[in-house]
Amino acid sequence: MRDEISQAIKDAMKSGDKRRLATLRLVSAAIKDRDIAAQLDGAAQPSGRDRISDAELLQLLQKMVKQRREAAETYRQGGRPELADQELQEIVVIEEFLPRQMDEAETRAAAGEVVRELGCAGLKDMGRVMAALKERYPGKMDFAKASGIVKELLK
Repeated sequence: MRDEISQAIKDAMKSGDKRRLATLRLVSAAIKDRDIAAQLDGAAQPSGRDRISDAELLQLLQKMVKQRREAAETYRQGGRPELADQELQEIVVIEEFLPRQMDEAETRAAAGEVVRELGCAGLKDMGRVMAALKERYPGKMDFAKASGIVKELLK
């Protein structure tokens, strides 16, 4: 994914797409920042890692999309539609590097399958189900929505 982002930066430079280039540079800077942070553990000692994992990279991109959605809504409420549109354009660029998100029906089917496999009976098993979903579908599922679906299934 890092190579894809680097290539996209080069392509944006060649095409002169300033908005796309700026967004991709923000993504690249955020990744580099996280890579540097990963080199040290909580006690500021070397962690032995030189970069974040692909799963952490997906989480970072998802977080960036979420931040931009929240900012766009704030701008819209504040009467600044041009800034909201800018945030939405950035979301489109970032989402190019994320796997396709599962729709509600796919999420419901996956959650039902995990509940059956684990033999879950009540809400006390929700943590196990969510952990299994996060392990099986990293970056592909909206876990906030999945949580509501799992609650329905376990009631």
